[in-house]
Amino acid sequence: MKNRLIDLLTMCRKAGRMTMGFDAVKEDIENEKVVLLLTASDISKKSEKEILFVAEKYKVAAVKTDITKEETGFYLGRQCGIIGITDKGFAEKIKNLCPQKP
Repeated sequence: MKNRLIDLLTMCRKAGRMTMGFDAVKEDIENEKVVLLLTASDISKKSEKEILFVAEKYKVAAVKTDITKEETGFYLGRQCGIIGITDKGFAEKIKNLCPQKP
């Protein structure tokens, strides 16, 4: 399951359908570009609370993954705890893999 999620995220990154990092994701949520918000398993409580507040305000679905920030760095080329998916197709597939809410 985790490997399928990583594969999907890698494809999403290569397709340019992903935003990474708190500020960039927050801006894209406010501009209504983000379809799905993903958080890493080891994100700080403060960052998680702040980004979930913004996601809830703009009615963006959020999922807490079991991927760590270190793993995002290894597989996606940039270590971060907050990822915004901007493509509906990728978002649906990812939601099916990790249906739990943060």
